[in-house]
Amino acid sequence: MSFSLYHLVREPKVKLDKNPLLLLLHGYGSNEEDLFSFASELPEEYYVISARAPYSLPPYGNAWYAIHFDADENKFSDNDQARDSRDLIANFIDELIANYPIDKDKVTLIGFSQGAILSYSVALSFPEKVQRVVALSGYLNLDIIDENFRNNNISDLKFFISHGTVDQVIPVDWARKAPEFLKDLGLDIVYKEYPVGHGVAPQNFYDFKNWLQS
Repeated sequence: MSFSLYHLVREPKVKLDKNPLLLLLHGYGSNEEDLFSFASELPEEYYVISARAPYSLPPYGNAWYAIHFDADENKFSDNDQARDSRDLIANFIDELIANYPIDKDKVTLIGFSQGAILSYSVALSFPEKVQRVVALSGYLNLDIIDENFRNNNISDLKFFISHGTVDQVIPVDWARKAPEFLKDLGLDIVYKEYPVGHGVAPQNFYDFKNWLQS
């Protein structure tokens, strides 16, 4: 079986007939090793799988989609590539369920930065494939979510969203729009801020780990 995305696997220490899945999606310019570095700290009953984004960024990073700068140094996302990656991740989830003993009703996405932006998009576009999202230091880009997503059965989705108040890469104001938008859809949201930049503080890690287990 060839998978559509290269990935690293931490098998569950507690083997069930079917185990829940934590799928890790890294940020722009990083790779599958990044978030996988805390795989050993995650709850033992999960498959922890960290995927490598499809677009390579030399020398050793990857991206889920390109980010371009215009003459005024405004940056904008390649939404076509982002939508392609959204569909690729959705397809990859199916491949994982077909090839590992994973419970298809217990799939959680953990995304950082660009990975968080994609996690929102995958969950709202394909809610039958994802139950929970941990969105770390990202924002909601409505342009890369299926335009008919409100017709999907999204009512069971749960989100843990966090952001650093001094994030220089993605302003915290962008992040704050997501919980408001999702609450208006009637969804279950936990939103937390930490006095850090573009990264995951130890307290943030501890909080989302507790959320996963609650």
